[in-house]
Amino acid sequence: MCPLYVSGLIGPDDRKSIQPMAKRLALGECDQLHHFIAAGVWDATPVETELQADKLVGGDDAVLVIDDTAIPKKGTHSVGVAAQYASALGKTADCQTLVSLTLARGEVPVMLGLRLFLPESWTSNQARLKRAGAPTEYRTARTKPELALAEIDRVIATGVCFGCVLADAGYGLSAPFRRGPRLAN
Repeated sequence: MCPLYVSGLIGPDDRKSIQPMAKRLALGECDQLHHFIAAGVWDATPVETELQADKLVGGDDAVLVIDDTAIPKKGTHSVGVAAQYASALGKTADCQTLVSLTLARGEVPVMLGLRLFLPESWTSNQARLKRAGAPTEYRTARTKPELALAEIDRVIATGVCFGCVLADAGYGLSAPFRRGPRLAN
């Protein structure tokens, strides 16, 4: 189901919810796709381990790039959907926002992680998070810079080597983020 779901997300139609995607992908009923998403596993560790990005592009001349990725989305049931700034649209819109980490050296970028940012409208409603199936450890309010710092710590702990961290201006506004990354590798 994952390749079909990704095809639906990157497809040309604006409707990215399960039923319209299932219809476009000629799946007939949407039950299988809905089950794949609703019962999805949150732990990305096996995939991230398999990538072994450090062997591909890590090193002292590698750069860790921190950025936001917004996925425009309508509705109230998809986890994290809220009115947020979507850089791809250049405006505030209903979307999910992901904090992304990409390791790059030369012309080769490798995605190390995408972490869903949950806005206050979600983290302040524990019943909503529980209904959505959000694991307990994801139900605490965290800013995007806090998510990014946790991810930087995670990739350093896995042994990924890089020389510097680059982030967009939104992260630079956070003093804890500017003080946070200590590159011990």
